Amino acid sequence: MCGIAGILYREPGPIGESLVRMCAAMRHRGSDSTGFALYGEPDPDRLIVRLRFPDATEWEKRVEDIMHSVFAAGGDVAVDHAVDRAQHAEDRFVRLEVRFGGTVRELVHAIEEPGHVEIQSIGHSLEIVKDLGDAEDVDARHGISAFRGTHGLGHVRLATESITAVAYGHPFWAEPFPDIAIAHNGQLTNYYKFRRLLEQQGYRFHTGNDSELIAVYLADKMEHGQTFYEALKDSVYELDGCFAYLLCTRDAIGSAKDRFAVKHLVVANVDGDLGMATEEQAIRAVFPQELDTIHPDPRSVFVWETNGQVLQEIV
Repeated sequence: MCGIAGILYREPGPIGESLVRMCAAMRHRGSDSTGFALYGEPDPDRLIVRLRFPDATEWEKRVEDIMHSVFAAGGDVAVDHAVDRAQHAEDRFVRLEVRFGGTVRELVHAIEEPGHVEIQSIGHSLEIVKDLGDAEDVDARHGISAFRGTHGLGHVRLATESITAVAYGHPFWAEPFPDIAIAHNGQLTNYYKFRRLLEQQGYRFHTGNDSELIAVYLADKMEHGQTFYEALKDSVYELDGCFAYLLCTRDAIGSAKDRFAVKHLVVANVDGDLGMATEEQAIRAVFPQELDTIHPDPRSVFVWETNGQVLQEIV
């Protein structure tokens, strides 16, 4: 089943708390894992790195090794770093702030060189946190509700076609592009075609989840000169299958639905604040007043920008 959610505020607000409420309202759609893509104030001079160490017993040594590796590559890692609240868990999640003059691809290589680490996201404003369990579980461990920002995504997952593992949870970061994340509901039937094409260009995929592919596919289009809006429109006809997805950049949330609109999506605008989700009750968890909702049609594309501009079209 799975469920996706998005929130965009006119002014920075409690996006973490809002997304936790929205995902909690969709717990029945899947509680194998829950994840959040959170967008705070961008800083072009630093990158926020979210990591997971599968073995909690060695995370401090691994962080030290990463700091040395990044320094050797010409960067610098802040000494202070944040960790999750589960002191006795088998794994450990760490947040680092890095200053790095090279490419994100080079930074990924430096972080991975010591080994035994999963990169959940890298961005100037993006922070992806995903873990096993429902929204309350993930919030209790990672403090999602305390996060303030402009926009973000949430996802609740029922693992139907792949394993139940943190790496397979949503949202996915579009490696190696900073600040691009996706939450997706559906299935692609031409996944392997596009995976081969993108791998031939040097992209890597860490799971067999088609959502990870969509994020990289769209980011690559924008890297080659298309606008966010143009890339979304292409996806409606180039991606085969049933899908509804939300893709975030540093300053916008976009959505696209397939030609038959099998997967549901509902959107509400409340005095300029936007909520979007698989189910209306998720939006009502944040906006309890009477809602004027829209239900995007088949082949519909939307881009909601943080400056208030909205682009929409049935393609």
